Amino acid sequence: MFFDTHAHYDDRHFDSDRDELLPALYAAGVELIVDPGCDTPSSRAALALADKYPFVYAAVGVHPEEMPHDPCDLSLIRALAQHPKCVAIGEVGLDYYWDKEHKEAQQALFRAQIELALELNKPVIVHDRDAHGDCLAVVRDYPGARGVFHCFSGSAEMAEELLKLGWYLGFDGPITYKNARKALEVLELCPLERILMETDSPYLSPVPMRGRRNDSRNLVYVAEKIGEVKGLSAEEAAHLCLENGKRLFAIGDAP
Repeated sequence: MFFDTHAHYDDRHFDSDRDELLPALYAAGVELIVDPGCDTPSSRAALALADKYPFVYAAVGVHPEEMPHDPCDLSLIRALAQHPKCVAIGEVGLDYYWDKEHKEAQQALFRAQIELALELNKPVIVHDRDAHGDCLAVVRDYPGARGVFHCFSGSAEMAEELLKLGWYLGFDGPITYKNARKALEVLELCPLERILMETDSPYLSPVPMRGRRNDSRNLVYVAEKIGEVKGLSAEEAAHLCLENGKRLFAIGDAP
């Protein structure tokens, strides 16, 4: 019943047991996964996993943190995005935590990849770290764009504006942390039909798994917290987010 809309199973942390783990996730009730690329090699790797496992889908793009290391050949990203199991452009966006020196270049790349998503009629998976104002300013310029702000960490006011623009918000392990007050305020105001569940595996493990490698089975803890805040059972929250994800990424029979 779970849809992990953001998990990096191409990551090196899964090299030792990837082919054992992914079937185990499906057997444990993880019906769908989106693996977003962060650069050209990881985008290719995500597509390879999508080819191998029917329940895995991919997104392709260049993450802002990878920008200095990737030639950012958008013609290649465009070609990769033609794959039938590529459901989004991502993970793209702005990251001023790791790189404060190339803000203008990050913004240019972000804009170019949003424009590519619009050209291909695909949603965008947005990474926003310490760049809330500029991320919002960029997406405001593209009212036709749609997608998700992954692991949303902005303010309630920013969330309200994104929701008005039609964006979804992704929630993962940090909503279970003791210092999650701001994230829980955002979750409380977010309409049920705009909530996505994600793990960002292998990172951001929820309580009580914090400090260990994350994987999609830990969505149960995210579902429990979402259910607690929204007055739902964990099962209801998981089903709701499954349908939301299928609708955004045009997978299956979601309306």
